[in-house]
Amino acid sequence: MQPFHLAIPVHDLAAARDFYGRLLGCPEGRSAPDWVDFNFHGHQLVAHLDPTLRAGVQHSRVDGHDVPVPHFGLVLEWDTWQEFAARLRSAGVRFAIEPGIRFAGQVGEQATMFFHDPSGNALEFKAFRDPARLFARE
Repeated sequence: MQPFHLAIPVHDLAAARDFYGRLLGCPEGRSAPDWVDFNFHGHQLVAHLDPTLRAGVQHSRVDGHDVPVPHFGLVLEWDTWQEFAARLRSAGVRFAIEPGIRFAGQVGEQATMFFHDPSGNALEFKAFRDPARLFARE
């Protein structure tokens, strides 16, 4: 699988470095005074400084939850997701949607959680017990 590239706006590069680098464990790559690259689990995530950024979150109703849109994130292995959720909880992360199971008993059953970075960008991390079900329809 080829890595994706995603550029996001942030209001503060130091806060982005702390969040993505320290909290999420994403190694820093190249940088300049107004942007920084992160290795987002093999993908290129670039935080671009926009000091005028104002967070505004829209939502979409999914399985009884108001899911923040837009959002991005990763699909992790089941055990890795469990460990990551526990680490975020112990770090005091405030979740937009608490870690839990969505679509229980259905083809799309998944563990999922949503939270925001310091600039208001929404992230979702999810896991499937059976990774082959990621795109399953039935």
